[in-house]
Amino acid sequence: MSRLPFLFIITGIFGFVMYHAFSLLSLTGWLGDELRGPEGWFHAHLFVLGWATMLAMGAIYQLIHVILQSNIYSLLLGYCHYFFFTIGLTGMLCGFIRGDVHWIAGSATLALIGILLFGWNMAVTLFRASQWNPVTISAACSCLYLVLTGLSGMLMGLNFAFGQWNGLHERLFGAHIWMGTLGWFGMLITGFSYKMLPMFYLSHDYSIRLQKVVLCLWNAAVITGVIAFLTGIQDGLLWFALLLLSAAIICYVFHLEQIQEKRHKKNPGPGIRWSVYVSRAFAVYVVALLIYSAQGTDLLLHPRVVLLSGWVYLGGWVSLTILGYASKIVPFLWWTHKYGKQAGRPGVPLMAGMLSERYVQWGIIAMVGGSLLLVSGILINLAEVMMVGGTILSMISIAYIANIALVFKR
Repeated sequence: MSRLPFLFIITGIFGFVMYHAFSLLSLTGWLGDELRGPEGWFHAHLFVLGWATMLAMGAIYQLIHVILQSNIYSLLLGYCHYFFFTIGLTGMLCGFIRGDVHWIAGSATLALIGILLFGWNMAVTLFRASQWNPVTISAACSCLYLVLTGLSGMLMGLNFAFGQWNGLHERLFGAHIWMGTLGWFGMLITGFSYKMLPMFYLSHDYSIRLQKVVLCLWNAAVITGVIAFLTGIQDGLLWFALLLLSAAIICYVFHLEQIQEKRHKKNPGPGIRWSVYVSRAFAVYVVALLIYSAQGTDLLLHPRVVLLSGWVYLGGWVSLTILGYASKIVPFLWWTHKYGKQAGRPGVPLMAGMLSERYVQWGIIAMVGGSLLLVSGILINLAEVMMVGGTILSMISIAYIANIALVFKR
């Protein structure tokens, strides 16, 4: 097995610890400040790129082999991608701390080169395999949205430096966020779940019709939202994008139930079970937001609603889903790497013994509790509650990821 996935996963774990360490130092106070400033940009990019995207890329490099039953197009491109992306991201974060526009621009260029290399590597791999189904199409779409997110971010950086498209900057910013969150993470999680959940549940003979429905609805939601931001025609159009997303997530959750109904394994592990629970909770939130914003599209863009929705989506659904899957994927990858050729021999540990499910269960429960407290603080606009919830969440999160990292010592 290639060491490439481990480079991304270990770096992503380090980014996760760094994000929560910095959050602890600020007592999550940065959430209550203006997010569109150096500190907000630093925390947002450390979270989205430093750990969630980094870990996701590592998982893709390994799981694409499981999905396609073929190797990645170029391992060399993968290592080049890691080098450019990691150096660029590190420079960007330093630039945000320093408040140096030129430093940010130069580093962002390196990070974008890494993303483009990743996109090219994935595109050639998928086209050479020619296995087009909801899983592979979702993976292709997610990588495309990541590339477009990087390009739109670069355009914003150029505009910030030279100020030539003043009217376009805000529109690009909205499209940048929409594609990077709903496009990249949304398509990635839904697509890979179609492969991962049946594998962990040992499910067979379930219908995949809803996978195609989710694929169409989710893409339509992303494209509609991007059009709404880029054209500035947000009245009604943005709400319609949310309507499409609501339909997509409802169909997605219903399909997860179909997979569970056909399962042959009662307990896939607490991380996998919680990935289903948080999907249900996210569906409830999206429907509630749809009903609330029916009074006027401007409600969707209220700063507190944006902050709340961003945290529910990224800090809730995306983060907890990735952490849940990591509790199964990391032990599986490491056991295969270390003991795959020695399976069945005396003294070789069982894969189930690589990570305590009890620690995973209580760790996720504690993180959910901290997240709910933090979300409650945002909802009622009470900084003290946000700080307590954020502090609990960060402390538990560091302990949780440390427990997963200890797998590499086994």
